[in-house]
Amino acid sequence: MLNQNVSRRQFLGGAAAGSAALFLNSGPRAFGYQSPNERPVFATIGLRNQGWAITNKSFQFADFAAMADVDENVLGDNINKAKEKQGKAPDAYKDYREVLDREDIDAVMIATPDHWHTKVAVEAMLAGKDVYCEKPLTLTIAEGKLIEKVVKDTGRVFQVGTMQRSESGQRFLQAIALVRAGRIGTVQKVTCGIGGFDSSPKIPEAPVPEGLDWDFWLGPAPKVPYRALPEMRTGYGGGVPLYSNCHYSFRNWHEYSGGKLTDWGAHHVDIACWAIGASDTGPSKVTPLNYKLAVEYKDGYPVVDDQYNIATNFNIQADMPNDIELLITDEGDNGIMFEGTEGRFFVNRGKIVGKPVEDLKENPLPEGAIEEVYGGPVPANHTANFIDGMKKREQPISDVWSHNRMLEICHLSNIAMRLDRALEWDPEKREIIGDEEANSFLSRENRQGYEINM
Repeated sequence: MLNQNVSRRQFLGGAAAGSAALFLNSGPRAFGYQSPNERPVFATIGLRNQGWAITNKSFQFADFAAMADVDENVLGDNINKAKEKQGKAPDAYKDYREVLDREDIDAVMIATPDHWHTKVAVEAMLAGKDVYCEKPLTLTIAEGKLIEKVVKDTGRVFQVGTMQRSESGQRFLQAIALVRAGRIGTVQKVTCGIGGFDSSPKIPEAPVPEGLDWDFWLGPAPKVPYRALPEMRTGYGGGVPLYSNCHYSFRNWHEYSGGKLTDWGAHHVDIACWAIGASDTGPSKVTPLNYKLAVEYKDGYPVVDDQYNIATNFNIQADMPNDIELLITDEGDNGIMFEGTEGRFFVNRGKIVGKPVEDLKENPLPEGAIEEVYGGPVPANHTANFIDGMKKREQPISDVWSHNRMLEICHLSNIAMRLDRALEWDPEKREIIGDEEANSFLSRENRQGYEINM
């Protein structure tokens, strides 16, 4: 066990030294690289959409020796794209465990659906790999605690894909610097606008698409029939059914994800908590002010299984330390509004606006304010920060501890809506106070045959 009193942004204790030795002595590198001082060797597990996006951003830093996906069509397309990028095709696998068995791979990038994240990430760390995992990191709060334990026990470097911390033109870093510099006075309220999802028509059972291993896609989730309507999705994430219980639409089902609360919420609530200094704690209470679920619920579970079941509309209040109100809403512009005793401003991926921002022309932030927020120079992209952490054997900017703390707010919001009541939360014990039924939603048992191999 590693020393829990040492800063998590350092490489911790004796187990860390052992992991560093493993990194430095792991034998010949793929693609002819003989030393981790040159380029690390990566693999990607889960390749649709974000899987390719994070891989594509990483070719400049690493060589990809392997890729895995349960859909052979997705796998084949991405193998071909990777070959064009790096001049050599990665090895292709349906079963990610074959990737983890390879001693030449230093790190894995995980972009599976959310319900697979924890199993793959834990087993990757136990196999000696560093991990970059897409957000939201977990399906449940208990999964977050497990990942934290394994990071400590193994000393692996673990980056969560909340890339707003590193990218988006440093707008979010500037927002945090403004708050820390007191440019809006004492913070009173932070509103995270994350949009909503539409409900679906009834989605019938359908033949499993050729090339997709449906049982393996379900993995830890309950075994259910594949469902889809004929209409196809276009634009981002296109080429799959618009309505289904698979591929792009997995975020619309609590069995696999948490709707917008853990999708965009995992981005904006992260920045909000970072700005108000709540990355090591949590709320005292989460209250669903008003909301609409896509289908009827009973005792916290949907009464039908052929329609999307996440929240489509919501206004949720989290009572944060220092009497700060955190509001998560589907209303208004996507982004974050910070309000204080002396002003307010709004930030998203495309803009940062408001009088405190305008005042920067006459009263700029102190030199180095952005770097102080980040903890050093801000890299070109989120992967660069991960690579730097691997080299230094330090935890990157999006560490699992701060991510889980803010994601607990998103998970609690979903539980509160499913049970139709406010939840009192103990941020020290990380459990719901006086509500046995609600606490039962903090974990979920994996389907037999897909347990986590510890």
